[in-house]
Amino acid sequence: MIDRTFIGRSFAPLTVAVEAGRLRAFASATNQRDPIYRDRIAAQAAGYRDIPAPLTFLFTLDLEREDPFYFINEMKIELARVLHGEQAFTYGAPICAGDEVTLTSTVEDIFDKKGGALEFVTLKTHATNQLGKDLGTMTRSIVVRNA
Repeated sequence: MIDRTFIGRSFAPLTVAVEAGRLRAFASATNQRDPIYRDRIAAQAAGYRDIPAPLTFLFTLDLEREDPFYFINEMKIELARVLHGEQAFTYGAPICAGDEVTLTSTVEDIFDKKGGALEFVTLKTHATNQLGKDLGTMTRSIVVRNA
């Protein structure tokens, strides 16, 4: 069983610099065709400070950690038993090129189903930028198979 004392625990925050080239690459990989995702002038004409990040870019920032499985490993969960459950985003101010984004992740819940054969961990990651703006939240769940 996963240690329920992790509920409410926050992990060390991570601050990541957002570079325009990386945003352009992500936009290409996700087939974003709007010129705001490639051209600073087009982005500014549309009201952005700089090239904005496509909506799900927040997830890639959290992968910048030295250990991308940080919460799984810290909770002593065997990676081979982990399945991706779900992922959801709420959006605040746009993430733009030049931002310094700070991510803070907290275990929101741990529960089981099927008599403990499956355990679920819900992790909420909140993002802010160097201006103190709320950039949004990513909530993800993993499923741990115990049977």
